Amino acid sequence: MNQSKFLMKLVIFAIIMVVSTAWAFDFSEIEDKISEYDLDNGLTIIVLPRHDAPVVSFVTIVNTGCADDPKGATGIAHMYEHMAFKGTEEIGSKDLKKEEKWMAVEDSIFQLILEERSKGDLADSTKLAELGQKMAVATDSAFSYSETNEYGLIAKRNGGVGLNAGTTFDRTAYYISYPSNKLELWMAMESDRFYKPVLRELFKEKQVVAEERRYRVESMPIGRLVNEYLTLAYKSHPYGEPLIGEMSEIQNYSRPVMMEQFKKYYIPRNMAIGIVGDVDPQEVYRLAKKYFGRLEDKPKPMELMIDEQPPFGVRKSTIIEKSQPMCIFGYQIPTVNHPDWKALQALASYLGSGRTSVLYKNLVKDKKSAVEVEAFTGYPGSKYPSLFSLYCMPSNESSNSENEAEILAEIEKVKTEPIPEKDLEKIKARAKASLINGLASNAGLASQLATYQLVYGDWRMLFKELDKVNALTTEDIQRVAKTYLDPEKRFVTYIEKPEE
Repeated sequence: MNQSKFLMKLVIFAIIMVVSTAWAFDFSEIEDKISEYDLDNGLTIIVLPRHDAPVVSFVTIVNTGCADDPKGATGIAHMYEHMAFKGTEEIGSKDLKKEEKWMAVEDSIFQLILEERSKGDLADSTKLAELGQKMAVATDSAFSYSETNEYGLIAKRNGGVGLNAGTTFDRTAYYISYPSNKLELWMAMESDRFYKPVLRELFKEKQVVAEERRYRVESMPIGRLVNEYLTLAYKSHPYGEPLIGEMSEIQNYSRPVMMEQFKKYYIPRNMAIGIVGDVDPQEVYRLAKKYFGRLEDKPKPMELMIDEQPPFGVRKSTIIEKSQPMCIFGYQIPTVNHPDWKALQALASYLGSGRTSVLYKNLVKDKKSAVEVEAFTGYPGSKYPSLFSLYCMPSNESSNSENEAEILAEIEKVKTEPIPEKDLEKIKARAKASLINGLASNAGLASQLATYQLVYGDWRMLFKELDKVNALTTEDIQRVAKTYLDPEKRFVTYIEKPEE
């Protein structure tokens, strides 16, 4: 048997094994072991005991992200994520009273700076320079009373690993895993940073975030490409704003605005916690009432009600710079809760997910007109109407326009010819394998449980995902391609080299 035939048999065998494993997986066994606790203040905690090892993973998800940022303070949800690691009244200070005194001085000086900046071209540069010097003294004085990174050091000394967080347009998540005998420590520390946060080191951390923006957006061609693409796609909805914020707005963040946003969204009814590992659910509940029960009950904030209107035609933008050409284009699609969501995910998988996808085989392997191609849904978010996007980087022998034409032709082919059943089965197998792999780790499962609780209002929906995937037909995929991928209503952004 030659090598190519042998490798093909291995691939087929792997697909068969994935499908059979997915169907053999009994989710009811996991589901029956899960406990849900709703505190009086509205916080939901979902617990799954796993006693394989004396460790436990904790994931706190807050149902707020950069889509909720107020005008003039884009990216402030991401900034608060940074602040959440700066400690509390109990953690992070050498002398809280003296630190707070200097933070109050910082705030009063910065208010004067904002007032002067608001004058625009009429602002007094000499006065701003003087205020800047006073601000530097106040910031250094406040910092002298700060115990830098004490929150993280306590976690590390007690065996905590994976301490991290992430902010999207839709949500903010906080992660850590501990030895199981540190359950109460986690309860005390995690609840405290949402009970008594201290926005210390704010004016120093703003410069860290500003540098992050320079790196992720301003210094990276793909960052500029995506930023321009979202600006084209969203004229009204905040999905069109940069996730990390505009540079001028980062420099204008203030504690009062940040605390107002925190008090509105960081409330128990807008949060869910997933805990998976070596724990006793009743002990979790007892400690949760003791520590998280301290958080004040407030009404859940309303979701945004901003409808992004469909484009009247093709919106197109080109960035000219000395960079590798690349393009991204896409179409409006509904939210994650829409019945068509799974079919749209399957369509993206068929077109451009991995090396076996149609576009990869066509453009990268066969025609060699591209070095990279991908299709995806759910960006920039999925809580509100989202985008079906296609990204392509042409090879030196090709161009953006040629690859775009090839991709559009492949999309039209899906509209006229149902995809082969064998390809649909592969899509289902990959989706099932991805779901099961995501549940393998304690941290992955904790994250999924908390996320589904917030997205669908019920963590049990996680275990119905395979039913949705299995119900898909080739007709579903063809229908959503016809419904949403209208070539006359696209958003297109290119990066092109300047002409010689």
